[in-house]
Amino acid sequence: MLAAIAATAVFTSYNASNAAEPKVTIKPVARVDKTVLGQPIVVPPNAELRAFTVEFEPGARLRIHKHPWPHYVHVEKGTLTVMKDETGKSLTFKEGSFFVEMLNTWHYGINRTNAPVKLLVIEQMPKTAETNTVLKPGR
Repeated sequence: MLAAIAATAVFTSYNASNAAEPKVTIKPVARVDKTVLGQPIVVPPNAELRAFTVEFEPGARLRIHKHPWPHYVHVEKGTLTVMKDETGKSLTFKEGSFFVEMLNTWHYGINRTNAPVKLLVIEQMPKTAETNTVLKPGR
C-alpha cells in the first residue's frame, strides 16, 4: 500500500506540471493491518501472490471453510455476507468494500440478495501450497 501512496504522489506531481495532458487518478481502496476479526496479517516467508475472481449468483453460498494465510477481498459488484460458523455472527460487505478475511476460523460467504456478487480475491501463501482454502469436514 505504501507503493500506492508513493505512486499517488508521483502521479499528482506529474499531472500538476503537465495540466494539458490526460490525467491519471489513483484512489486508495484500503490500508489495513488486521483481519475482520482483528487478527494481525502475517505473510508467510517466500510467499506467492494469487489473484482470481469469484462470482455468486443470487442465493449462492460457499461451503464452510477457513484460510491459513492472508485472503484479501474486494467487492467489485453486489453485497456479500460472511458468516462465522461457530457464532453465527455475520459481516456484510457492499460494493467497493475491501477486507481481509478471518484466519483459521470456520466461515462461509453467501449472497443474500437478488443481484449477482463479484469479488476480486488476492491471496498470499507459500509457493508450495496447493490452496488457501480448507473445507470443513462433513459440510
